[in-house]
Amino acid sequence: MLYYLLRPIAILLCKVLFRIQIKGRENIPKEGAFILASNHLSYLDPVVLGVACPRRLNFMARDDLFDIPLFADLIRCLGAFPVKRNTADIAAFKETFRRLGQQRPVVIFPEGRRNPQNLPIPPQAGVGFIATHSAVPVVPSYIRGTDKALPMNSWIIRPTRISVYFGRQIFIERRKPYNYLRIAEEIITAIRRLECVYR
Repeated sequence: MLYYLLRPIAILLCKVLFRIQIKGRENIPKEGAFILASNHLSYLDPVVLGVACPRRLNFMARDDLFDIPLFADLIRCLGAFPVKRNTADIAAFKETFRRLGQQRPVVIFPEGRRNPQNLPIPPQAGVGFIATHSAVPVVPSYIRGTDKALPMNSWIIRPTRISVYFGRQIFIERRKPYNYLRIAEEIITAIRRLECVYR
C-alpha cells in the first residue's frame, strides 16, 4: 500500500526536479517475473527505477541499510530486502527466487555498488547465477544523470535531467558448465550498449 501511496509523489518530483525521460517501456513485461538489471550511479537509482517502470519493483539492497532504524522499515515496505555484498549470500538468493516465483520483478545492480564514474568494473557473478536458475527474462536498464542529481557523499539533491532506458529482454540459456561470471558480463554488456544507443 505504501508503495502505491508514495509512487505518485515520486513521479511528480521526478518530473518537476529532474524532467525525467523514459525510453523502452515497451520492453517491460506486462505480467510475470523478470530481473531488472541496471547500472548504479546514486542512491536515487531505486526511486528513479520505481518511477520509470510501470510494474511494482522489488529491490536487492545492501544489508547495512537495514541497520538504520525506521529507514529499514520504510525500505522493507517499499519492496527491498538485504544482500551481503561480496559474498555468496544464500539467504538473499533464496529470497530473490521466492519473489520471482511469486511473479514479482526484482531489481539487481550487477556491479554490486555505486559506480558514479561509470568505470568498467567487473560485475558480481550473483546476477549470472540468479538469471541462469530462475529462467526469467532479464531486462537491461541504463540510468543517466542521477550521479549529478545526488552525487556520492552528498545529501543535497540538485535539479538536473535524468534519463532511464530499458533494453530488450534477454533470455539466458541454462547451459552447462555454468559460468555465472560470464553470464553476468553478458548482462552488463547489454546495459552498456544502451548507453551507446541513446548517447
